[in-house]
Amino acid sequence: MPDHPHSAIARRLKRANGHLEKIIEMVEQGRACAQIAQQLQAVESAIENAKKALIHDHISHSLEQTLRASGSTGRAALRDFKLVAKYL
Repeated sequence: MPDHPHSAIARRLKRANGHLEKIIEMVEQGRACAQIAQQLQAVESAIENAKKALIHDHISHSLEQTLRASGSTGRAALRDFKLVAKYL
């Protein structure tokens, strides 16, 4: 059985979560702020990339197929696209 389309995104988020847990340990250990900030930036970037991957997957699969349909389905898909696209 193939992976769900969002399995790769879930894996990215799990890695980011593990990384964040390590950062929490760094804070509790009193590590240097510059080191912590650098690691937080990496987690922030990982989450941002996961969000973009999710949105692009939605656009390329769900939305593209639906927009090919005519009538109200296409209009509803366009509304959905506008809602999702604001997070790009």
